[in-house]
Amino acid sequence: MATLVAPALALVLSGCGGGTTDAADPADPADPPTAAPADPGDSPSRSATPDASEEPAEPADDPSADPSADPSADPGRDPLADLVEGLDDVEGVAPDVPSGPGLDPRKGPVLGADVSWPQCPKGLGIPQKRTLGAPMPVPEARYVVIGLTNGPGMYPNPCLADQVAWARDRDVLAGAYAVASYPEPADLERYGADGPFDADNAAGRLRNAGYEQARFNVRSMRAAGLDVPLVWIDVEPVPDFEWSGDRAANAAVVEGIARGYTDAGYDIGIYSTPYLWEGVVGDLRLGVPEWRAAGHTSRAEALDRCGADWDVQGGPAVLGQWVQDNRDMNVTCPGVTSLAPYVALLG
Repeated sequence: MATLVAPALALVLSGCGGGTTDAADPADPADPPTAAPADPGDSPSRSATPDASEEPAEPADDPSADPSADPSADPGRDPLADLVEGLDDVEGVAPDVPSGPGLDPRKGPVLGADVSWPQCPKGLGIPQKRTLGAPMPVPEARYVVIGLTNGPGMYPNPCLADQVAWARDRDVLAGAYAVASYPEPADLERYGADGPFDADNAAGRLRNAGYEQARFNVRSMRAAGLDVPLVWIDVEPVPDFEWSGDRAANAAVVEGIARGYTDAGYDIGIYSTPYLWEGVVGDLRLGVPEWRAAGHTSRAEALDRCGADWDVQGGPAVLGQWVQDNRDMNVTCPGVTSLAPYVALLG
């Protein structure tokens, strides 16, 4: 599954926990998934950046975020950060994705949800993204896309392990998404010269830093037991962790992130809106599956976003997302007949 393009009919799951968006208007940002709260009193602690050379820490038990972004949700430092730090190198080790009930071909839209740091118990996460204790998905949701970050990249969802356990205990199909963000200066300095891209130029260093964001998230997933076939890359503004004003530079980061996942054996998809995508990365085209946000609107509007008028980056529409009763809701787009390329039944 190291290709950048997943099957056109595959089901795309949604989840965003980076910024605040109101997709009701094409010019407005999409609503990001909620994030898990950080421990009050902690300084803006970014979860420890995982180093493959370090010993893996014990996974933390804290379910967290919802990617349909309540602007009030703020993630914090997570126990998973320690766990993620010491895991082995992630390259070329695709997870075994089980098949089972709910993955077989289906007719008609299928209801799902997404969660992230906002759904974590209150008080976790980094100061800028304290968790909100937002509600978990409705019982009717057949799948849930789980956010890996506490807002920006390199900060793990503080209750990822708990949210994975929630899906496993209920036999709900699970997917994964992660917010992409512009690298902080320390990360660019640390990882810019370490990766598959030419570090002799600025674009190559940005791609390498993006590559490490993906590797960090892969280690988080594996530490929490979230074995899925695809990772959705959430591209939107990230309050308090802004993208640069140079869209070509931002696009280089996203390209690095995309390769980081595919080199680790995962397919990728994009969560965004046309307006948000263009505002962050310009005319970058990856042609991968799309999870399209409709903000605080309706199921009907989310399904309408599956249409050609809402193309984001040249890929097939798999999921539409809307926010209802403080929950991120998702529905499969017309023509999607299988969930297998995007979600897994956790063992």
